[in-house]
Amino acid sequence: MGRERELAFFDSLLVDDPPAQVVLVHGPGGIGKSTLLREVARRAAGRGYSTHLVEGRDLAPVPGEIESALGDVSAVAQPLILFDTYERMAAADGWLRARLLPSLPARSVVVLAGRTTPEHAWFENGWERLAVELKLEPMPPDAALSLVRAHGLTDSDLAEQLVGWADGSPLALALAADAAVRDGVAWAPHNIHEHPNLVQAILHRIAKTELDGNNLDVAAVAAIARVCDEAMLRDVLPEVDATAADTWLRERTFAEPVAGGTALHEIVRQAMRADLRSRDPERDRELRRRIADHLFLKGLRAGPRTVVDLAELVENPAIRWGFGADGSTTHRPDLWRAEDAAVAREKFLSKPSGAAWWDLTEPILEQAPERVVTVRDAHDTLCGIAIAVTPDNASPVCEQDPCLGPWIAHARAAHPGEEVLIWRDSVDFVAHGEITSPVLSILNTAAILRSGLNNLRWSYIPIDPANAAAVAFAEAVATTHLTELDCHVGEKVVQCHQIDHSDAGLLASMRAAVYGELGLGAPGPVRLGGDLEALGAAILAAEEAAAPVAPRAPVTSELVRDALRSLHQPLELAASPLARGATPEERAASVRAELEDAVTHAFGDSPDEQLLRAIVRRGYLDPDGSHELAADELHVSRATYFRRLKTASARVADYLIAKHSP
Repeated sequence: MGRERELAFFDSLLVDDPPAQVVLVHGPGGIGKSTLLREVARRAAGRGYSTHLVEGRDLAPVPGEIESALGDVSAVAQPLILFDTYERMAAADGWLRARLLPSLPARSVVVLAGRTTPEHAWFENGWERLAVELKLEPMPPDAALSLVRAHGLTDSDLAEQLVGWADGSPLALALAADAAVRDGVAWAPHNIHEHPNLVQAILHRIAKTELDGNNLDVAAVAAIARVCDEAMLRDVLPEVDATAADTWLRERTFAEPVAGGTALHEIVRQAMRADLRSRDPERDRELRRRIADHLFLKGLRAGPRTVVDLAELVENPAIRWGFGADGSTTHRPDLWRAEDAAVAREKFLSKPSGAAWWDLTEPILEQAPERVVTVRDAHDTLCGIAIAVTPDNASPVCEQDPCLGPWIAHARAAHPGEEVLIWRDSVDFVAHGEITSPVLSILNTAAILRSGLNNLRWSYIPIDPANAAAVAFAEAVATTHLTELDCHVGEKVVQCHQIDHSDAGLLASMRAAVYGELGLGAPGPVRLGGDLEALGAAILAAEEAAAPVAPRAPVTSELVRDALRSLHQPLELAASPLARGATPEERAASVRAELEDAVTHAFGDSPDEQLLRAIVRRGYLDPDGSHELAADELHVSRATYFRRLKTASARVADYLIAKHSP
């Protein structure tokens, strides 16, 4: 409602020769951006467009996430690409203009919807002929009145009061109308006359009218957790009907579907958390604890990305300085590029003993770029780099490094067969001493997620004793300083600190950090025990015991595709319906063997067939590979690569389907 002008404009773009192909929609939270995108997608479908939606809140801080979300969009004749909550991925601005958008089909239409005004670079150097800004204004009074009436508010006087109070915010109008319908004449806008934050004020009113009993707790869980789903509600609120509660949550006007569950509108979420803490701080603490427990168990089964959700519960700024995704709205993780060397060299040389350290670093960047993670800002500027290896994937140049080499040797001797990640560098090129560094937290999180490790057991991290924030981080996570492994290069001292994440790994140490903040134990790694650990062991034991007698699921293209994506996440792979065996190790190995067999036999000997085999092997089977590196090494464009990858994956699936057909 009330967006006739905007919809008419989008209708004018869905033609053979549109006046613009990139639309930068912006407006404050709750103004109706997501609703507008859904209507545009509906209209575009009737005109032959294939819609591809990328939700900013769904993207983990790991390189290649946007490309993965888009899939084979370059192979579509008429794609409509919608980026929602774009403020959470605005750091990709430069990359979109330089790399992604030029690779799209000629009849593409791209919409970026976020809260912030688009940067000037979208309207210069030729982009002004393709891009157009579309600011969503507050709803006009007549449309606002229609909206509250559509929500069932028939009292004309109350409706007009509400419209005058809401300042044209569709979200506030919808929330207030729903509250007024339930509360009748007992509710009126003038009852909440002090509202510096429109949504926060109305949320307080809804907490007294719409939400009561278990529903109040359901909303609280969704406000505390980054994403909420039925399984979380079942574990955290055992007294609640989780299926009904999840359905109720998804139907709220302030909730939106995201990958993995439901997320509250960010403004609503923040308001609800503030309300809960002021109203019932003990309940807030208890729900945080239960959510941490749930995520810990989920992580044991689902893999390393769960640490991002656990990190959301940690509030200690010293820990968030070095781990998390706080800066994902302004910066993004990426891979090392050869052209980065000049910028990195300049940054290194500007630091004490920088020249000597650069001389040792440069060979690693040149010979082992796959061990490097970078962070870039919205202008695609290099803002930091991290170098991290495991004892199993460390290349010779890393082993020869005078700092990293002894750390690798120590890890191999002290922790054979365990999951260990060894950082050589994690350098923020733009920090100015802030206690919270978005660059470092993204670098370190991306390094963990890219390592291929499932649940990190030990970390070796470099600490600069002159950096107060780094020292505070080391103290917060209770490191052990291995003085014999300290590295001295010129005047530069790099201390080697080891983090013991406990027998239950990084997931356990993140849970322990939450417990410490809640007064249930000191922050940092602690040994878990009690009912939770027993429950986790029982779950895994039951799964292992049941595995040998479980019938093999019918092979489908979707199952094969999921297995390829989970190939280097052992617990996820072991959970595949394609797996066979008594233990997680055996089950994961059985799926790997099936995929190896398919890749070996599904393709012929022609050059084109060999390229397909190389793409799927380099992009999926190679533990050190990635789609980005595969495209570069095979000398094909990303558009061609992802188009061929889709073909190759389908061939692997067809082979396995035929192999296991009755």
